[in-house]
Amino acid sequence: MIDLVFDARRHNLGNFEVGRVLPFHARRMVGPFTFLDHMGPAAFDPGFAKSADVRPHPHIGLSTLTYLFQGEITHRDSVGSLAVIKPSEVNWMTAGSGITHSERFEGLREHGGRMDGMQAWIALPQEYEEIAPSFTHHEGPTDLPYYEGGGMKARLIAGEAFGAKANVPVFSPLFYVHWELEAGATAALPAEYSERAAYVASGRVEVDHRALNATQMAVFAPGETVVFKALEPSTVMLLGGEPIGPRFIEWNFVSSSKDRIEQAKADWKAGRMKLPDLDHDEFIPLPEGPPPPAPPMS
Repeated sequence: MIDLVFDARRHNLGNFEVGRVLPFHARRMVGPFTFLDHMGPAAFDPGFAKSADVRPHPHIGLSTLTYLFQGEITHRDSVGSLAVIKPSEVNWMTAGSGITHSERFEGLREHGGRMDGMQAWIALPQEYEEIAPSFTHHEGPTDLPYYEGGGMKARLIAGEAFGAKANVPVFSPLFYVHWELEAGATAALPAEYSERAAYVASGRVEVDHRALNATQMAVFAPGETVVFKALEPSTVMLLGGEPIGPRFIEWNFVSSSKDRIEQAKADWKAGRMKLPDLDHDEFIPLPEGPPPPAPPMS
């Protein structure tokens, strides 16, 4: 039932840590999910340094999905969007042919508080890779179906699962679910999609007679229902979908074409993707020196 278990790799960004879950060397993608990051948890005092903010940077060929357990983030982008995301809400940004955006902790900087959340990169199917960029914000049970019972609170963040559909404009078959489980609660993930995984954001659960600890991801074999038992109060993120084909990933760019990534890098370096009025700050430059080895296409 369990194909693979691995730990998030922690990266210190100076003011807080991010756990990189996907890609993993033995598993680059799960369905269309190419990146999965756990932001925090971290505590901030009022007035912390602006270096914690994510300055303007570009994307192509993907959608980003931001979802918070705690805290808030201010999003701005080159299609004119301005949105403050708070816990249990979704920011869905489709880069398509190219978008530039920033993410700032303006509310936390003013009041202080905790930050804890997830950000996913979801690769677009090849026929949608060059779609016009867009942004939508989603909140509440009409957009994000919610269920509570049997020691479980569940929210469908994107896609379709458990007989429900989220009002988030996805481009391929996928699911993304947030579970909060009380100690002793059981819950099942049906065999609805060919690629499925679960990330334990906090707590400890048992699957297939194996304990999964906080910051671990389990990838499951297709074709069987997966039963979870919470060994303590736990937050679990379920995700997956149908594979969309191999992808190249370099810096902030995802594409089925290596040449398209090289073009995006050239466009960013030449300033063709930058809007001077997006933020009152510098844009993130391309990394210096030779690029790291490209991950194998999966």
